[in-house]
Amino acid sequence: MGERIVIVKYNAGNIQSVLYALERIGKQAVVTDEHEQIRLADKVIFPGVGEASSAMAYLKERGLDQLLKELKQPVLGICLGMQLMCLHSEENDTECLGIFDEPVIRFVAGGTGMKIPQIGWNRVVETSSQIFHGIPDGSYFYFVHSYYAARGAHTIGVADYIQPYSAALHKNNFYGVQFHPEKSAGAGEQLLRNFLSI
Repeated sequence: MGERIVIVKYNAGNIQSVLYALERIGKQAVVTDEHEQIRLADKVIFPGVGEASSAMAYLKERGLDQLLKELKQPVLGICLGMQLMCLHSEENDTECLGIFDEPVIRFVAGGTGMKIPQIGWNRVVETSSQIFHGIPDGSYFYFVHSYYAARGAHTIGVADYIQPYSAALHKNNFYGVQFHPEKSAGAGEQLLRNFLSI
């Protein structure tokens, strides 16, 4: 019996692409919102695309907000999942899980002429932490987002779009990435492998 990988099921999913990415590296995962299954998992992945306030409402309704904060095993938040692990999101003025102290802010293009959302490949620099093991600093990852986590004490990777922001966060057993490792080719697969080997 291999280790148990659980993907948290909630109303903000790009869950299928995460499952396929895990299959590509030879891993199987269970998609569930059952508390007991999540609690018993060896690794928990908390993905998400969608809108912060409705996602938080869904988590609260099912008691998943409390459960996620109490987990002791490694947890990886992806995209909206990472943003929901932060303190607060400007997206519909949403109180989030508060695992990371960083606030989530909307991009403001100002006079830059840059499009929001950011969609596409971007470099991640100033990487630290074992989830970037074997991934050269400055590697490219795939991003799709209109909101970003500010840089702060938990930043372990920085991307620059309009201004520098947290591409990745880490605190205790909690990790978060703003990009989509499941859509980021070799670097993304390596990051998922690194997370699963923590």
